[in-house]
Amino acid sequence: MIFGPTAIDEAVGAILAHGTKHAGGMFKKGRVLSAEDVAALREAGVASIIAARLGADDVPEDEAARRVSLAACGAGARPQEAFTGRANLYSSAPGLLVIDEARVRAVNRLHESLTLAMLPNHSRVSPRQMVATINVIPFAVPRAVLEEALAIIGPEPLLKVAAFAPKRAGLVITQLPQTKPALVAKSEGAIRERLVDLGASLGKVVVCPHQEDDVRAAVAEMKAGGLDPILVFGASAIVDRADVIPAAVTGAGGQVLHLGMPVDPGNLLMLGRIGETPVVGVPSCARSPKVNGFDWVLERLVAGLPVSAEDLMDMGLGGLLAEIPSRPTPRAGQGEIPSAPRVAVVVLAAGTSSRMGAPKMLADFHGQPMIRATVTEALASSADEVVVVTGHRGDDVAAALAGLKLRIVPNPHFAEGLSSSIRAGVAAVAGKADCVVIHLGDMPLVRAQLLDRLIAAYNPVEQRSIVVPTFHGQFGNPVLWGAEHFGKLTGLDGDRGARTLIASLKAEAVEIEAGSDSVLRDADTPEALEELRRL
Repeated sequence: MIFGPTAIDEAVGAILAHGTKHAGGMFKKGRVLSAEDVAALREAGVASIIAARLGADDVPEDEAARRVSLAACGAGARPQEAFTGRANLYSSAPGLLVIDEARVRAVNRLHESLTLAMLPNHSRVSPRQMVATINVIPFAVPRAVLEEALAIIGPEPLLKVAAFAPKRAGLVITQLPQTKPALVAKSEGAIRERLVDLGASLGKVVVCPHQEDDVRAAVAEMKAGGLDPILVFGASAIVDRADVIPAAVTGAGGQVLHLGMPVDPGNLLMLGRIGETPVVGVPSCARSPKVNGFDWVLERLVAGLPVSAEDLMDMGLGGLLAEIPSRPTPRAGQGEIPSAPRVAVVVLAAGTSSRMGAPKMLADFHGQPMIRATVTEALASSADEVVVVTGHRGDDVAAALAGLKLRIVPNPHFAEGLSSSIRAGVAAVAGKADCVVIHLGDMPLVRAQLLDRLIAAYNPVEQRSIVVPTFHGQFGNPVLWGAEHFGKLTGLDGDRGARTLIASLKAEAVEIEAGSDSVLRDADTPEALEELRRL
């Protein structure tokens, strides 16, 4: 890659390294400059820029990030389209993040151009939560580096999310003569809440004396009933392998895998097994709602991950959970882990088709109504919801979409113009979506991948709350709008589209090159429809 000062007369095709102003606004960094862009900069008096040019052995940042993200992402997670050299991976289910740490380290040590950042191994994650990001530091990765990284990853993904399973656990609570009923109830309540929080349940509870024979019988009953895992909450802490609870497990035909763990609180945990069923001696700190070593073990078991003695011993790294004087506010300043934005695609299909002379949404497009072809692509994108705004011939449009997973929003004021449909669509998703893609129902050539690129580019923190597709410098549709602009969208009137707002919001907008003129092509006239069919 060649990087440095570039004369403006030699800048066509170069990648802009820093945002640069021109008469109409600003070109943001990473933009591949077209002849029109260079002319605008020259007119603004820009004589040279800092730019990059890729060589034959360079892989563009988005392509490199996309390829690594696809190879790295396993079950329970999904990759987002790459944008500005970054591809984020999000969880698709509640569970535990499982990472091959050795291979991640190997990829990160290859070359400074390619980085993989992930949550800690065995982090508990929720749906939509960001679990990893692949980031290309410069504008490209050397091809040899990318190929070596992909070879290290190989056929097995670097990470997966082990989803929590609806397991039915058994709980044995022991009591001594001096044990108060309130303590027994507290023990059961704490375990029940933890299981429910993981999507599991408490199948059976047995309260018995703190005696080996009684515990052995209770554990055997749990095993015979198919409960998994079996949890034993003792009235007294386990202090030796010959103590009541470990002895009861071995007496029931099981084995004690490990006693104690290097996690505080949670030291006095026992890990055992009867056949393939795990048995856990629960430490007394589990009566508290605070996170402790028992949580780490229970989460893995509910996620279907085996826990060995070695696993317990390895938990010491990061296992000091207790608050200590030298760290009075250990969580101060920690930000929330980013989540995937909730995205709605609003497809406008309410117009009267006056220029077409017939209902264009119902026109044939390769064997199906045009509106169905457009919506099918929207449904194939990573958007969370597709909303179709209907008006003229609304029942027929809805019938053309029968069987598709979407929401129909009738617009009784469709005769007022395009803005009325935008208002209806935005109002339908307000409060539920972080951003909305305003799409036109007569644009069946717009593919799901383009919609995903719009979504990937959305980042209000980096002033990318509006995302506009372009082709050779010309603005197209659909356009993505962040929720902070919903008020302006619902304030539109007449036959004005949302794009009329962009001029006043340039600082918040980012353009992405569509790569085809599909973003410019709709079917307003019979001739335009025929051209769409041909293409």
